[in-house]
Amino acid sequence: METNYDVIVVGGGTSGMMASIAAAENGARVLLIDKNRKLGKKLLMTGGGRCNVTNNRDVDDLIRHIPGNGKFLYSTFAQFNNFDIMNFFESQGVSLKEEDHGRMFPVTNKSKTIVDALVTRAQELGVTFCPNTKVTKLRFDDAQMAGVTTETDTFNAPCVVLTTGGKTYPSTGSTGDGYRLAKSAGHTITPLYATESALLSDAPFIQAKTLQGLSLQDVSLAVLDDHQKIVTEHVMDLLFTHFGVSGPAALRCSSFVNQQLERHDAVTMRLDCFPTKTNAQLAKEWENEFSTSKKSVKNDLAQWLPERLADFFMAKLELEDTASYQLTPNQVESLIALVKEFTFPVHHTLPIEKSFVTGGGVHLKEINPKTMESKKKAGLFFAGELIDINGYTGGFNITAAFCTGHSAGVHAAEISSYFRY
Repeated sequence: METNYDVIVVGGGTSGMMASIAAAENGARVLLIDKNRKLGKKLLMTGGGRCNVTNNRDVDDLIRHIPGNGKFLYSTFAQFNNFDIMNFFESQGVSLKEEDHGRMFPVTNKSKTIVDALVTRAQELGVTFCPNTKVTKLRFDDAQMAGVTTETDTFNAPCVVLTTGGKTYPSTGSTGDGYRLAKSAGHTITPLYATESALLSDAPFIQAKTLQGLSLQDVSLAVLDDHQKIVTEHVMDLLFTHFGVSGPAALRCSSFVNQQLERHDAVTMRLDCFPTKTNAQLAKEWENEFSTSKKSVKNDLAQWLPERLADFFMAKLELEDTASYQLTPNQVESLIALVKEFTFPVHHTLPIEKSFVTGGGVHLKEINPKTMESKKKAGLFFAGELIDINGYTGGFNITAAFCTGHSAGVHAAEISSYFRY
């Protein structure tokens, strides 16, 4: 096998495949090394196996949906952004479709369509693939990259792109190797934590599985600080589970929950079942609905809330057998407060290994935002989940991975070209 290349990419996931393609498109001889037998193992799992490949929002909105250091990506998105991702796949014959919240999926509804398009393009460009191979060491010539060492071989290149991912889903090969390699180059790794993770609660109603399996649509879930001020709030779907809450609203709160848990044993969550209505609006509607009704309150609530949730709230207020017309103004006020501001504690999130995204990573102050090149070692580049950037679910993390990978690949190809003269 050839041992001399212009660019070596370590990690064959989302950012690694795009880095390889971008480098090859810019004239570099590229070697892509991956621990797995096939490329894109984690990408095949995304979006429930359908691959939410990007999001069609404008750049400023994209960055607002990447709460973990998204502003770092302004330079990256100026060079290659979500619309370029869409154009890339369309040019490869992959038709995309838009779903709710701007999420873009392949029309085939298969992640394999996306992976196959990336692999095919890399093959067309002559990228050499080295599967089932672990990089054990980065090689340097003073402050300049010189290549990598694997368990069996040594490969030479003036530019190396690390795209090894974080620590989520280690079965896909994301076992944290990149952090060790980055440290060997003198880089700082910021604390790692789970993001886009389900929330675990020891609350009695959770432990009793009272609401297990109940799904709520378009509700508001907020993280409160110790002064009961909102840290973050999201209006999305929510799912009660046997261990706590999951679903998009919970996942988007998780990184903020983990930040609060660094200082507290538990974090207060606030659920608003009617985020588009004020307390006063709800009071007026319910007064009209309930004032003459001889049904029980929970039966009247059936048009507003799922039955199990209505039963749960009625039990908390001890109103299970009360007729609607019998409600006192204070009881109505208490009911509205409960459905608008139901609070419960969260004590943990799922661990990184069972979460969707790793927060933390290679310190951004040590990376050039315009090129993704290391400020510690010339010719070393980073991209994807390995760096300290994380976004919400909805195509934002994949967008960041594709775009940082593209930027790293382009600039690695440019730098490597200087070594041919």
